[in-house]
Amino acid sequence: MLVLGLLGGTAAAFAVTEGLKLEPSPILSPRIAKVFSPACDCPTRVAEISFRLRKPDKVRVQIVRGGTVVRTLVAGTRLRRGSVHYTWNGRDDAGDFVPQGVYRPRVHLAAAHRTIVLPNDMRVDTTAPGVRVLSVAPRLISPDGDGRADRVVVRYRLSERAHGVLLVDGERELFTRRQLPASSLQWNGKLDGRRLGPGRYRLQLSAQDLAGNLSAPSRPVFVRIRFVELARHTIRAKAGTRFGVRVSADAKRFRWRLGARSGTAKPGLLVLRAPAAPGRVRLVVSERGHQAMAIVIAK
Repeated sequence: MLVLGLLGGTAAAFAVTEGLKLEPSPILSPRIAKVFSPACDCPTRVAEISFRLRKPDKVRVQIVRGGTVVRTLVAGTRLRRGSVHYTWNGRDDAGDFVPQGVYRPRVHLAAAHRTIVLPNDMRVDTTAPGVRVLSVAPRLISPDGDGRADRVVVRYRLSERAHGVLLVDGERELFTRRQLPASSLQWNGKLDGRRLGPGRYRLQLSAQDLAGNLSAPSRPVFVRIRFVELARHTIRAKAGTRFGVRVSADAKRFRWRLGARSGTAKPGLLVLRAPAAPGRVRLVVSERGHQAMAIVIAK
């Protein structure tokens, strides 16, 4: 009789188990945030938790780690069938941030007598990526579209897969679409869609991981934008004599104008003749719409 009782109990348990397997799940379409950072000031500072109820039920939603409840989001609320949506801010029931790690939502359905741990992992990540700048070159650019020194390339390596973020004078200018542990950024001399003029600019690199953690900016590297330059802004020469001034540019040739005279020349030492009569005249050199100017004083 004992053997028959055991066999009967086993058969009943098997039947219940198989019945549960055949019964449709009371929870459909679970959508859970894969990774988030409760410590960041970003859209991913909370975890989104959503699913659909097949039937109305009294629901309890908890966050568990290794079977231990760390937070009860809903103690027991009667819900209608359909969409259910909650958020978790990464804090436990005491209001403290939970440690980094993997957590899962657990849903108890009172009427269905079911407790279901959703298979979707939620990873709490509060550590910002490490950033190492490998190279910044060239340090002198001329972003005029002629294909010569038009952009600076910043090569970097990160401690994890993350977006690269380029800061120009402290403002975010570039944000990589892909998350790679090592990559490069190219800066073409623009800031917020506006082409910058000649000058010295501070470049820094940061990184933002999938959880939204943003690293501190790297040490600054200074890059100079130059289109066409004159070595001197005031040139003194004897009237009617030749004088020279160095012109810097990446272009193969540039245009010059001294009073009523004009011409073209290659970058380097520009040699011209001062006006025959004493006085002041303006020297203008230009390249692709960019100009530099000096005053020639003939004595």
